[in-house]
Amino acid sequence: MVVWGGIAGALLALVGGELMAAYIGALGPLTSLLRDYVGTPKSATTPWAGFLLALVGFTVRVRVSALAAAVAIDLAFVAIRATEGRPFTVGNGPTIVLTALAVIAVARYDGERRHTALRTIALGALLIFATKVGEIWLDITAWACPMVLDPYVQVADRALGNPSWLVGRALEAAGPVATAVVRWVYFELPVAAIVVAAWQLRGVVTGGWPRHYLVRTFLTLGLIGPIWYVIFPVVGPVLAFGPQGHGLEVADVWPNVVPALPSSVEPLLFDTITPRNCMPSLHTAWALSLFIHSRRGPLWLRWGGTFWLAGTLVATLGLGAHYGIDLVVGAALCLTVESALRDPGRGWDRYRVRIVTTGIATFLGILLCIRFLAVPMAFHPVPFGIAILGALTALAIAFYLTWFATPSVQPNRFSQQSSNLGDTPTAATPGLRGQGPQR
Repeated sequence: MVVWGGIAGALLALVGGELMAAYIGALGPLTSLLRDYVGTPKSATTPWAGFLLALVGFTVRVRVSALAAAVAIDLAFVAIRATEGRPFTVGNGPTIVLTALAVIAVARYDGERRHTALRTIALGALLIFATKVGEIWLDITAWACPMVLDPYVQVADRALGNPSWLVGRALEAAGPVATAVVRWVYFELPVAAIVVAAWQLRGVVTGGWPRHYLVRTFLTLGLIGPIWYVIFPVVGPVLAFGPQGHGLEVADVWPNVVPALPSSVEPLLFDTITPRNCMPSLHTAWALSLFIHSRRGPLWLRWGGTFWLAGTLVATLGLGAHYGIDLVVGAALCLTVESALRDPGRGWDRYRVRIVTTGIATFLGILLCIRFLAVPMAFHPVPFGIAILGALTALAIAFYLTWFATPSVQPNRFSQQSSNLGDTPTAATPGLRGQGPQR
């Protein structure tokens, strides 16, 4: 029922997105998917990310053969596009081979081998489908929300010291190389996510599945986060206060001059093509989840997770994509979702309920403050700044104590076999403040 329900939900989202795209004059998910097969893929990264994720469910021999076939097909399409004068990109090969692997798994595999292969294929395909649907959703946010709340967010962001302006100037001073590095980190977040996910799922062919892994958090954040784009539409400082506002910006001052503090704020009328995808910052939420899931990996993975989180935070602010308070809300969303998903065998004890409730209260409380207390936040930045950062800090500490602090080891019904894959605690002891998986 779950499998068929998931398939039906994916098809409904694709078809509904295609119909909506036709209505508003945008590229639909089914059309975009068709281009991945026989045309020019919109994204070169997403098909390869989904394909590489799917390969973890196959033997090394199958992985090598599938990878070679995908590269060969991509090279053929690149050659065809070059002769026709079309732009260079890749992505056809992994899409075609991923589909072929699904057919082979259904037709030739059986038992646990088929189950594992189809499950990883479903994860890879879901990543691709979610990206296609997400693209049309961004177009819908621009069409459905003509007014944006950037003036509120910018004024409220004074409580944090307008970090986007500060980091934007610092990145400009650092030069084009630093800008290029953080831009690459920002846009290639799926690559880092696939590395962490592949490490967590590296043993599914022979050792079973982990109870919790990065892909679950990524997809859940991608499902919940974009809903807020139409509830709290924001386009970002480089658009609302910078040079990319298409003439609709409040003033072209980012990142050099912080706008004067107004006595009151009103929503801003913006264009119908720019996505309202700033609040919350999902790049921050995804990068933080990647960092969290890399903590139990080897040293190189932990350092990689740290680098990607730091680079993403610098990029989101320094490129003008987000205000500082967007990052706080995104981090609160990540910690809340991660707490709801981690260690499913533990159940909803009072510690999980408490941290999820705290996360929801922090998330909603900050949004309500931005919308209704923006001017007081700007006039009294110190107490509001301390309250906002203090709430996030308290949430982070509670998250660590609940899921990472080492508990006293006592045999109980939550004890399970130890594993290095994903979130697999050795023991959890009810009634301890530091209840959580052993490190």
